[in-house]
Amino acid sequence: MSILSLQNVVKNYHNHTAVDNVSFDVPKGSVFGLLGPNGAGKTSLIRIITTITMADSGQVLLDGEPINFNHPSQIGYMPEERGLYKKMKVGEQLLYLAQLKGMPHKEAKQKLYSWMEKFDIISWWDKKVEELSKGMQQKIQFIATVVHDPKLLILDEPFSGLDPINTNLIKDEIDQLNKGGTSIIFSTHRMEQVEEVCENIILINNGKKVLDGNVAQIKIDHKENLFKVEFDNSILNIEDLNNFEILSSQHDGIEVKLNAGMKPNDLLGSLINKGAEINSFNEVLPSINDIFISRVGESQE
Repeated sequence: MSILSLQNVVKNYHNHTAVDNVSFDVPKGSVFGLLGPNGAGKTSLIRIITTITMADSGQVLLDGEPINFNHPSQIGYMPEERGLYKKMKVGEQLLYLAQLKGMPHKEAKQKLYSWMEKFDIISWWDKKVEELSKGMQQKIQFIATVVHDPKLLILDEPFSGLDPINTNLIKDEIDQLNKGGTSIIFSTHRMEQVEEVCENIILINNGKKVLDGNVAQIKIDHKENLFKVEFDNSILNIEDLNNFEILSSQHDGIEVKLNAGMKPNDLLGSLINKGAEINSFNEVLPSINDIFISRVGESQE
């Protein structure tokens, strides 16, 4: 079951196609990575999902219903460029934004107080936004994004400007929201964060879908028959392994690429026959960052 489904979505601006026939599904309850280089079309997609703009063609479904202007109250969007009013007081601004999402004043104030107590920032209620650091403003933006309990949460570079302590704080809250059933779209340039938090991803470039699917399966699909072996090397001569492509070697291990037709057992058997005492034998899977660079390069060619 999908919380969000895009079907053949197209968006044009003058002579530029920002989104070019893109289709994908965000599984309900998942953390989904929206990836792509600058100018790839990620922001255009997010604006369509949040009804800031409309697609020229194609269909967008939220929880099975065609997206409409009533749906933003069910979505929380934290843009990379923060949208806070610098001269407003924190409490006034949060109440205003919560009520824009349809929350009654009393309920909004109760939930805002609860979130601010959780972050230990209740003393900021009467401060102006401009008095806060970038990281402090980020916490306020996060609270504004989640206070109305959205079923779909869209986070664009949510950790930029945060120190490690506050990064972990926001990560923990995102994790708790997801465990509570909130579906999350996570857009970032930080590929290590994608591997850490995302179950499924889509990669777009020049407005087109380049790749999508389950993160673990994508890594398996892009593996290159690389293996890392660690061993006690007291009697092993690396030159004896001339049947294999040795990419790197150290005194206690090697990284090997198997040629077509070879199996891991061929390498393992050869090492054992030559007297190596194996400590570990692991296949090396590509990182999402490696796959990202490779596939973006291919799409540009």
